[in-house]
Amino acid sequence: MNGFMKEQKSKPFKRSIIEWGVLIGVIVLLYVTGWHTQVIGTMQRGLLATGLIKPGIPSLTEEFPPASMDFYFADENGRVVSLAEFEGNVVFLNVWATWCPPCIAEMPSIQTLYNEMKSVDNISFVLVTMDEEFEKAGQFMERRGYSMPIYHYRTRSRQTYDSTVIPTTYVITKDGRLALEKRGLARYDTPEFKDFLLELAEL
Repeated sequence: MNGFMKEQKSKPFKRSIIEWGVLIGVIVLLYVTGWHTQVIGTMQRGLLATGLIKPGIPSLTEEFPPASMDFYFADENGRVVSLAEFEGNVVFLNVWATWCPPCIAEMPSIQTLYNEMKSVDNISFVLVTMDEEFEKAGQFMERRGYSMPIYHYRTRSRQTYDSTVIPTTYVITKDGRLALEKRGLARYDTPEFKDFLLELAEL
């Protein structure tokens, strides 16, 4: 009788060991293959869909601090440009990477925003990837069907862009002032954020 009871007790324990083994194996597989970034990004995208995580919209009556134009990056042809070339435009600047789950999570909302704002003459989108291999970022955009212009990180001024967090998004006014800085993921295709960009473009 005692032997039977011990055997019955050992079955749940063995099952738990097997279940944990399978779970750990799946986690290891995800990290080895690099799929963990996509999985975590997809989960965080579901969180963004709730509308709870969005950038705070500042009042246009605020006195925005100067934004340094000493942020250099390269386009797909290798030409190095700086933020100074976008002066006179409202700039939506997003620093991201393909290995960053929150970056992947917020990218669909940025694409939607871009689709609706790209025809506005004085609004520019600058997505700067921190990937060491620029081709990897380009392939990521192509696979996902994203059409935003991307650039490759070169150097940035510590004066303004000193964030150690990615993604980080900045909005720079036409006269070179920092209107918004959002560290971490957010949803950018909200009506409030679209109106914010349009109002800045009209100033």
